[in-house]
Amino acid sequence: MIYLRGRCVLKSVKKWLMMMAAMILLMSTALPLTANAEEGVTYKKRELRAVWIATVANIDWPSKKGLTAEEQKQEFIKLLDDVKSMGMNAVVVQVKPTADAFYPSEYGPWSEYLTGTQGKDPGYDPLAFMVEEAHKRNLEFHAWFNPYRITMNSTDINTLSADHPARKHPDWVVPYGKQLYYNPGIPEARKFIEDGILEVVRKYDIDAVHMDDYFYPYKIAGQEFPDQPTYEKYGKDLFDSIDDWRRDNVNTLVREINQSIKAVKPYVKFGISPFGVWRNIADDPTGSNTTAGQTNYDDLYADTRTWIQNGYVDYITPQIYWNIGFEPAAYDVLLDWWVKETIGHPVHLYIGQAAYKIDNNFVPAWSDPEEYVRQINLNHQYDTVKGSIHFSLKDLNRNPLGIKDRLTNDVYKHPALIPTMPWLDHTPPKKPKLRKVVKKENGNELSIEDHQLNSDTAYYAVYRFDGKHRGDIGNAENLLDTVRKTGGSQKYVDESAEKGKTYTYVITALDRLHNESGFTRSVTIN
Repeated sequence: MIYLRGRCVLKSVKKWLMMMAAMILLMSTALPLTANAEEGVTYKKRELRAVWIATVANIDWPSKKGLTAEEQKQEFIKLLDDVKSMGMNAVVVQVKPTADAFYPSEYGPWSEYLTGTQGKDPGYDPLAFMVEEAHKRNLEFHAWFNPYRITMNSTDINTLSADHPARKHPDWVVPYGKQLYYNPGIPEARKFIEDGILEVVRKYDIDAVHMDDYFYPYKIAGQEFPDQPTYEKYGKDLFDSIDDWRRDNVNTLVREINQSIKAVKPYVKFGISPFGVWRNIADDPTGSNTTAGQTNYDDLYADTRTWIQNGYVDYITPQIYWNIGFEPAAYDVLLDWWVKETIGHPVHLYIGQAAYKIDNNFVPAWSDPEEYVRQINLNHQYDTVKGSIHFSLKDLNRNPLGIKDRLTNDVYKHPALIPTMPWLDHTPPKKPKLRKVVKKENGNELSIEDHQLNSDTAYYAVYRFDGKHRGDIGNAENLLDTVRKTGGSQKYVDESAEKGKTYTYVITALDRLHNESGFTRSVTIN
């Protein structure tokens, strides 16, 4: 889809050409290989390796309410160091868990999960701090929003802080189960949600906006979502059924968020992590061969197919939270279905991995230390699968069945670059200069220089080869590290270099959308 949004026609034509080139590239390279979960670990030079950091109910961070600002900061720094040590390259951090905020906002009060009191200032800007610390480690920062949820365990609007927007607009609010939600069918409420997300896009240097599977709430047996009057007012004359109207409400939200993000910062990605099943084959012959109790299309009113086919999202991360061979909803069956669903479209497919189930589930497969690794190995058998997001960090840090060790020392032992999105940008930065390499007590010190005016370089990739000759920079095992650009000249120390061994190094530059320059001259040190 091409939206002029006040831009000149020339730029729109350029964008159209970029999208067409991206489509051709995707269609030519995205064909799945023959998948075999028993294949050994393979390494990809490019894949998203991300982890969710949930703040709701203090799942991952902060560890509890009421910590001091310094305690919160130190905890988050430790989490980022854990992420980096596991070979990850991105974090997905929940910044708006319940219509509140982990930053000063005009669209929601301070989150209670910071201080213990909704609306109480924690004394610093957590989001600004988190983005800065993530980028120091060259981790992408995806800001995770829950669009509709207002409360977790109460339907009493008076329990919200006095300045909460829901109290100022009670007509936007509906109770369902034990929670309150913004009504997705009210246009003013939708605009408010969109503006709240754009506030973050404008003010913070985030890399992506992220939403998960909470659209219309998961259905509760015997309870109908109370939006019939809203349908009568806004949808009955336009839609044959309330279900079609609900899906259109969500589609409109998703489409408009993406358009608004790109109008403000075209390089900021937009991704969604839906429930793992679009529709069961019994309800739609094009659905997956599953028998899930609830589905995106029929129960959550999240029509992921429409988003993919119309370019509403830059990435989609289905939560395939079942084991390989699980009859009602098998990981391998769903993986193959989502691969076919996304082929030929300008969208990345990442997989949501259920780290929380490892050795914590009554299903025998999750007691097998190889199950999780098999799933990632299976992902690697498809060119279309561009990476994984793991739920959640605390579960990986528990190291159940040694999974943290496996990721660190085996599956993710070589760093990876995040895949490019050529429909957003495909122009690489100019290459930097590798001036020299000098032996130091703590390793080999590389001097990198990049004084180009208006350079869009965000970081550098460091490649190391054994011996006196440059090898293949396309080989994942030759990528040593990535390092954030901090100035025109900077140093990087290869602390893993063995004394007395001969190495050859080259450097490339990458922009924030991970387009890679040519490589520098090679420098050998004995």
